[in-house]
Amino acid sequence: MTDGFRAVRGGVRIRLDRDEAAVLRSMAALVLELVDPPEDGGDPLEALVGIGGASRTPEDPVLARLLPDAYTGDREAAGDFRRYTEGDLRRHKRENAEAVMAGLEGLGPGGGELVLDTGDAHAWLKALNDVRLALGTRLGVEEDGGATRVRAEAASDRAALGVYEWLGRLQETLVQALMGGH
Repeated sequence: MTDGFRAVRGGVRIRLDRDEAAVLRSMAALVLELVDPPEDGGDPLEALVGIGGASRTPEDPVLARLLPDAYTGDREAAGDFRRYTEGDLRRHKRENAEAVMAGLEGLGPGGGELVLDTGDAHAWLKALNDVRLALGTRLGVEEDGGATRVRAEAASDRAALGVYEWLGRLQETLVQALMGGH
């Protein structure tokens, strides 16, 4: 099992075994699938100037967590803000997940060592956050003051909870490595 990210000159490194790399691939693929733009055939002029057609909070709780409303007390303002920003937010999340996929492509079939420059490491950090948000929402995870609570039915899914916790440790070691810690 990996010991997480470590700082190296110009970036970070991590050693992943085959199974760890497979989990990261599948989680990045999940985010890519979630943030694909909806196929609503929107207005071509709006698309040209960067205005999206979506003005409502997504119904899927995971997507609503990944693409939250900017204003909680004003639906109209939240909808207007979403129309102008959701497309870029989806694009950035897609680029971050693609950075994870691209980094993992360099590993052999049994896993191996991966070295990321600082820019790719930041993309990985954002993608890990998105993966944890998505998985945590599906599991009903709530964190409060360092304590983690899960829905009763999710507590029976020990494998998914283990992945969630493992991703949190990876994210923590990546933050520490980026800050120059060991």
